[in-house]
Amino acid sequence: MKIKIINNSGLALPEYATEGSAGMDLRAVLETSITLAPLERAIIKTGLFIELPQGFEAQVRPRSGLAAKKGLTVLNSPGTIDADYRGEIGVILVNLSNQSVTIEPEERIAQLVVAKHERVIWEKAFVLSDSDRSSGGFGSTGNK
Repeated sequence: MKIKIINNSGLALPEYATEGSAGMDLRAVLETSITLAPLERAIIKTGLFIELPQGFEAQVRPRSGLAAKKGLTVLNSPGTIDADYRGEIGVILVNLSNQSVTIEPEERIAQLVVAKHERVIWEKAFVLSDSDRSSGGFGSTGNK
């Protein structure tokens, strides 16, 4: 599938790192490095603008290495880019560690996953069919 992209980053286009990769790395477009204090957040621009076809979304997800090694994650994970959005892709990063973390220009900061989605039409009901799980939630599966 081809998707239109404007690349004002001065960097290479995002690409899949391996044949089995679901996501493509997004890089920070910064003039200088920035430091996030513990629990501080910032919107980091990517210089990328995309035009998704109807029925698709792009999900901005954390990079596991940044989360595990530095405590950086995407605050609204996954961030959703709708098919009708044409603005620059920004990544809301938050520092969940107990020490300051520096983000360097061109650093890989998140992953972008393009996915097909469905639209629903709600059917008002007063009763739902029964299931094995029923109304159990938040850790209820496997607790029989």
